[in-house]
Amino acid sequence: MSEPEARSSSEPEARSSTEPENRSSSEPEARSLSEPESRSSSEPENRSSSEPENRSSSEPEARSSSEPEARSLSERSETKRTPTARVEDAARERGLAIEIRERPAARSLEEAAALLGLQPADIVKTLVVKRADDTYLFALIPGDKAISWPKLRAVVGVNKLQLPDPERALAATGYERGTIVPIGSTTDWPIFADESIVGTRIAMGAGAHGYSLFVDADALIAAYGATVADISQPASG
Repeated sequence: MSEPEARSSSEPEARSSTEPENRSSSEPEARSLSEPESRSSSEPENRSSSEPENRSSSEPEARSSSEPEARSLSERSETKRTPTARVEDAARERGLAIEIRERPAARSLEEAAALLGLQPADIVKTLVVKRADDTYLFALIPGDKAISWPKLRAVVGVNKLQLPDPERALAATGYERGTIVPIGSTTDWPIFADESIVGTRIAMGAGAHGYSLFVDADALIAAYGATVADISQPASG
């Protein structure tokens, strides 16, 4: 009567209360608490909190804050440049002192002289002259005189010279007809100056309509190594 009761009350109860409970309460809980939680709390959070945030907060902001501002500053500086800025920059590079005055638009050299309070002889015309080989030269002629083609051909040493059309003159110098000046030309073509301008202060084109440039003729001749010769004749009519 004692043995059957001892087996049923101790052995089955010991197995069910210790082994199954120990496995379900310790092993599964240890795995779920440590392995899944450590992966979800450390690895995903580190990736989402560090890598994406660094990319979005530093790289895009640096591009949008610096590059557009640099462009807008350069664009604004370009709009502030005056129409005669190219002439002024070229004169500065050669150490040539010039003065540029704004004036009302003029329809002729004589009208421009009157607006400036000058005589036509005080304004020097810059003529773009084309050679037979499609190269060019500048001829500086006083406003009260005309170019002498035989004299200029003899000085240059060629048989043929001519005035180009306005489109070719623009392409050769970067200046429109009526504003042409050797200073700041897109190409530094050779300059031939009439001897009558030596020792005078002259007015000439300034690279833009409505402006006149003043310079000492001797300083201009020296700065560009111009050839001085008699290349003019009295103006007709």
